[in-house]
Amino acid sequence: MTEDLINKKDIYFPSYSGTNDNLITLLNKTTQILCDWYSKADKNGPLPFDESFNCIMPSEDGNSEEDLFSEIESLLNNSFNPVHPGSLAHLDPPPLIFSILGDLIAAGLNNNLLAYELSPSVTLLEESLCKWIAKKIGFNDSSGGIAASGGTLSNLNALIAARNNAGLATNPNSVLLVSEDAHSSFVKCIKVMGLDTRNLVRIKTDNHGRMDINDLRNSLDKCSTENKKIFAIVATLGTTVRGAIDPIKEISEICKQRNIWLHIDGSIGGIFAITSIPVEGLNNINQANSITINPQKIIGITKTSSLLLVSNMSTLENTFNTGLPYMSSKENIINRGEIGIQGSRPAEVIKLWLGLRFLGLKGIENILKTSIKRKEFFVKNISKNKFDIYSGPLHIVSFLPNKLEQKDSDAWTQTKVNELSNNNFMLSRPKFKGRYFLRVVMGNYNTKDSHIEELLRLLDA
Repeated sequence: MTEDLINKKDIYFPSYSGTNDNLITLLNKTTQILCDWYSKADKNGPLPFDESFNCIMPSEDGNSEEDLFSEIESLLNNSFNPVHPGSLAHLDPPPLIFSILGDLIAAGLNNNLLAYELSPSVTLLEESLCKWIAKKIGFNDSSGGIAASGGTLSNLNALIAARNNAGLATNPNSVLLVSEDAHSSFVKCIKVMGLDTRNLVRIKTDNHGRMDINDLRNSLDKCSTENKKIFAIVATLGTTVRGAIDPIKEISEICKQRNIWLHIDGSIGGIFAITSIPVEGLNNINQANSITINPQKIIGITKTSSLLLVSNMSTLENTFNTGLPYMSSKENIINRGEIGIQGSRPAEVIKLWLGLRFLGLKGIENILKTSIKRKEFFVKNISKNKFDIYSGPLHIVSFLPNKLEQKDSDAWTQTKVNELSNNNFMLSRPKFKGRYFLRVVMGNYNTKDSHIEELLRLLDA
C-alpha cells in the first residue's frame, strides 16, 4: 500500500483499535441524508423529482467526502421511494427500521455465508431461522432451508434439487409443470437448467386464476404418453397479477399419488403461513417438498430476503455438495455454500432475523392483516358499475373499465398511470393474457383509508 493511500484521510478501513470516530461521523451524516429523504417523501411523491443525476465514474484521485455526499443526495432524489403512501405499484413496501439496521450490521461484518469459518455466528443463525420458519409452516424435523438473493434464485435452487432427486439431472426429456399464471422466473429457470420452452408445460387456470385440476391431470397423462419425465409441479401461492392461490391440497394429493416433487412458489403469500390468519386456499403446504418465501415483498425486510425451505435438507446437500476442498469444516455443521447455487453470500439473514425479532408474531400478523384490510376497503368502494375486478385472497387487485376492448386497454392504462403519477399515486400496468391492466398492491403500511379514498376518486373521475 502506498504512503499516499495510507495518509489520505478520505480513504480508510475500520480501525482495529481506537474509536473509529471518522466512521461514526460518516455514518451519522449518511443516516441524516437518508432520513431527510424519507421525510420529504410526502411532498416529492413516490417517483423521482430530480432528473439531474449524473453517473460520475471514478477519477484518478479519490473524491472528497463533500463530493460523495452530494452525489448520494442526488442518487436518492432519483430513486423510487417506497415510503410514500402512494407507492402502490409493486411488491415493494417501506423498509422495516430494524431490517435497515440489519443491513448495516451485515455490511459492517462483511462475513461470508460460503463457509462456517467465514461466518460462524451467522451460519448458525441462518440454519436456525430457516428451520424455525420451516417448522412454523408444518415441516418436520428433517426440514430446513437457505436464504438466497431473490425468489427467482430460490425457485431455481428448488427445481435443480427436484430434478436431481428424480434422477433426471441430465435428461433432456425432463419437464416442469406450472400454471399459465405462474411467475416469469420459471422461464428463466428452465433456460438456466439447459432446457427450452417445450420442457415447461403450462396448465390452464380457472376463472379465479387458480390452476385447473382437470387440465393438470390431462397434462400429466399426456406427458406420460409422450415419454416426458416430470421432475416437479409448481403450485403458486399468490399470483403476480391478481394474488390467486392454486388448489394446493388437490395438487399435493396428485403429487403424492404419482411420486412427483411439489414446489410451492410462495414468494408473495408464503409468509402468511407462519401466522394464524385465515387465508382461503392456504392449507396443506406442509405436504410440499419445497417452498419459496420472500419476506421482502410484504413485511418490509430490506432486499434481498428470500428463503427456500425444504422438507428434507438432505436433498439440498445431495444436489449441491462439492466438498469445498479449500475450506475447513466443522463436524455437524454444514458449510452453507454447499446447499445452494450461490457460493459467497453476505450475512443478509441478519436483517430478516432482526426484523422478525422486533415484530414478533403479533407484529407480523398486524402488517399482513392490515394489507388485506386495505385491499378489501379498495374492492368494497371501487365502482363495480365502472370496473371489472380481478383479485384473489391476498392483497393484490387488478382492474379495468367494464367492456373495455382489448385493443383499448393499452392507451387507457397508460393514460391513467400518468394521471395518477401526477397526483402522487404509483400503480403498475401489467400485461396479462394479451391486454394491459391497472394493478394496485396494498402492502404499503403507510397507506391509510384517506389515501385509498383519494385514489378511488381519481379513478372514478
